[in-house]
Amino acid sequence: MRFAPRDTLVGIIGLGLMGKSIAACLLAAGHPVIGYDTDPARRDETLPAVRAMLDELSREGGLATPVDTLLQGLTVAAEIQELAACRIAFEVVTEDLGAKREVFAALEGILAPDAIIASNTSAIPITMLQQGLRSPQRLFGVHWAEPAHLTRFLEIIAGDESAPAFGEHLHALAGRWGKEPTLVRRDIRGFVTNRIMYAMIREAFHIVESGAASVEDVDRSVRNDIGAWATLAGPFRWMDLTGIPAYGAVMTDLMPDLSNATELPRLMRDTIAAGALGTANAKGFHEYTPETAQAWNEAFRRFSMDIRHLQQKYPEPRGDDGP
Repeated sequence: MRFAPRDTLVGIIGLGLMGKSIAACLLAAGHPVIGYDTDPARRDETLPAVRAMLDELSREGGLATPVDTLLQGLTVAAEIQELAACRIAFEVVTEDLGAKREVFAALEGILAPDAIIASNTSAIPITMLQQGLRSPQRLFGVHWAEPAHLTRFLEIIAGDESAPAFGEHLHALAGRWGKEPTLVRRDIRGFVTNRIMYAMIREAFHIVESGAASVEDVDRSVRNDIGAWATLAGPFRWMDLTGIPAYGAVMTDLMPDLSNATELPRLMRDTIAAGALGTANAKGFHEYTPETAQAWNEAFRRFSMDIRHLQQKYPEPRGDDGP
């Protein structure tokens, strides 16, 4: 079960921001792509949005094929039945169990028995998503990071009934998508990166709510320490690089003092209740004007491209090889 990208038609169900950027990523890798969304407006927005993302990659030297040629491989479907020939179908709808199961049921009615179904979920256990499927062995979680056409991150998550061969095929293809993929072999809630990130976020709220430091100071500290090394190394390699015994000593004293709260932090509850969406509506944990919010959004895009270049300069080491 090995296919070159050009021979593997990929479907995307859900053409919001993430679905469009996944389409751009797959087109750039050489896949023909067919996208579908129930919302006609989103379907109409897809071609210009994907073109803008591919133009961005082209300007940065990230494409070997002209944008117009790549876009010839994009089809926007008016009916989900048009995805019947897809070898892989990505579900990219809202993070709602019922909505995802509706998509899976529709896909199982049209796809070939050995086509892969991939759910872009960030938290729902894959084993839960497999329940009720006729062919649960072909369902995997594939967790992307936004912007999907720029980031190197990808998690491929097996559920209890996932067939290893399908996961290995996805893992091999993901390298062709410009990713450094992680294969999560056992279904755990939140997978790898979200478990680590939310543990950090919980501690960040604890520090602010206890009065030890402000939102601004917590952000500044994390940015200038963890943010300075995390693109090069994960936590285990960072300990290798900087001396393992010291971390053991700190953990012994510090871990009993870390937050283990199970409720949503009060600051998070209050911020959500105030209608804050972050830079999307210029309301968040920091203060914004519409202009500064837009400036941060633009900085995020530029930063994502810069990080892409930096990661390519220091690729993930394999075995005992150096970077």
